[in-house]
Amino acid sequence: MAQISFKGKSLVWNHHLGVEYHELVPDKAKSLTDKISLKDNLIIHGDNLKALKALLPTYAGKVKCIYIDPPYNTGNEGWAYSDNVSSPMIKDWLGKTVDIDDLTRHDKWLCMMTPRLKILRELLADDGAIFVSIDDNEQPKLKLLLEEVFGEENYLNTFCWVSNLKGRQISGAGAAKTYEYILAFAKNIANSEPFNIDVGLAKSMMPAAYKGLDYEEESDGTGSFVVKNELYNTNSIFNEETRPNLVFNIHYNFATGQVKFSDVGSDTVYDKFIKIAPKKNNDGSHKYHAWRWSREKIERDLADLKFEMAAGGAKVSTKIRDFSGTVLKDLVTDINTTTGSKTLKEIFGREIQFDYPKPVELVDIFVRQFGKSALVLDSFAGTGTTAHAVLGLNKEDGGNRKFILVEMEDYADKITAERIRRVIKGVPTAKDEKLKNGLGGSFSYFGLGDAIDEVGILSGKSLPSYQQMARYLFYTATGEEFDESKVDEAKNFIGASKDYEVYLFYKPDIEYLKNTALNLEKAEALPAFSGKRRLVFAPAKYLDQEHLDKFHIDFAQLPFEIYKQAT
Repeated sequence: MAQISFKGKSLVWNHHLGVEYHELVPDKAKSLTDKISLKDNLIIHGDNLKALKALLPTYAGKVKCIYIDPPYNTGNEGWAYSDNVSSPMIKDWLGKTVDIDDLTRHDKWLCMMTPRLKILRELLADDGAIFVSIDDNEQPKLKLLLEEVFGEENYLNTFCWVSNLKGRQISGAGAAKTYEYILAFAKNIANSEPFNIDVGLAKSMMPAAYKGLDYEEESDGTGSFVVKNELYNTNSIFNEETRPNLVFNIHYNFATGQVKFSDVGSDTVYDKFIKIAPKKNNDGSHKYHAWRWSREKIERDLADLKFEMAAGGAKVSTKIRDFSGTVLKDLVTDINTTTGSKTLKEIFGREIQFDYPKPVELVDIFVRQFGKSALVLDSFAGTGTTAHAVLGLNKEDGGNRKFILVEMEDYADKITAERIRRVIKGVPTAKDEKLKNGLGGSFSYFGLGDAIDEVGILSGKSLPSYQQMARYLFYTATGEEFDESKVDEAKNFIGASKDYEVYLFYKPDIEYLKNTALNLEKAEALPAFSGKRRLVFAPAKYLDQEHLDKFHIDFAQLPFEIYKQAT
């Protein structure tokens, strides 16, 4: 597999592993919910690398759809490198705006994207996928980076979005640019399904890309159907040599509806039956195309075939009973960049200064691929288009999709969250009835708090709550999802993994931490042995290995003897 090379790659490739876990601090005033919860729709204000790391304990392996719209790195966006990697070269990059004259702007962009993509992959479910918007400035490099992070075999599509049919005027050589890209990768392509879209939606939303969907609807004794394709396989690789069992003559009686078969090339004739031979191949590599159905399937599902006389003889085609959907194309048309700005103006009642906000209709295409209960994440949230798309789909089909937005800029509350407040409650002046009446829903707003770090815990200056420490330790130790409803602080129990029952002796009190240890009394007070070993976190222990083994205990000393027992 080809690998991408860039300045700083070796320094940032595993940087995500060293990023400290930070507390997520709820902000009731900025939320729109009766009860703030990490299980609600989320809007998180803060550095997106730290925020993504903070989400791992709760959401690792749970996100079905990720859509991100990172800086395109045009040299005119004003973004600055912000990851404090332990390297003199990268420390020199910190806080400096990346402009068109920066000779390392591509290196900086790749160094910024790498650790974020690494954590995004951890957050994805095994049957999930990531979609990344980009243009020509970084598209070739991004594809190589995604292949390294997600695996070349997990590449799905490069969607071509005709975002500006008029074309962007350029100086110098070449043509006016009309399109951008959305790169799609699966977490595990073996678990991925084909992307589909409703025919009516496709024709109304993207008529230029779906002109060929005007099939004539027919009916029979079973119900309605359309005919799209003849029964023979158009791919010449399937022929009498590769699929001999699928190359034969079909004989059909139009009066009785009966079917019979004969070997291809035979002289068999059935009285009152019309013979339909497989299509001949014209390139000389073999004689015939194979049928798509076997003899047994033809007999079993005869009602789903249409036989008709045509020029040159009879033909047989498949009837499509469910013709409401079609395979999604990787060409996105009739959705332009101005739509996003118009939507913002309609919501806020004034112009919002924001460069090229994505249209809801664009993100909608990808979100709707993952079912009505999908968790959707956008870590470059911008104006909140992704959340708007999620809420709109829920309103449309009664789904219960959830969103997580991460935005690091100062407008996270006044634009990102405010947009979602308004679309939830309703925009009285909106032309769209759904938006006018409100899409419904809720969200919890969080900021980034202190890092959960060894020095802070040892000094007592930065002690997380019991629940926060439990969440952090459980995920880090087991690699599995933390369920806060299972926590029983009175019994020091914080959850069970595949291999362990996990216990935590901790209080956000430096005196408690100085004077608490796992001793014989505490070991004997643990619940009855269930068959799983006990992983016990405590500031100290007063038990030897013989007693630890007797009580089936693996001891981990607070604060930072933390390791993945599952690996």
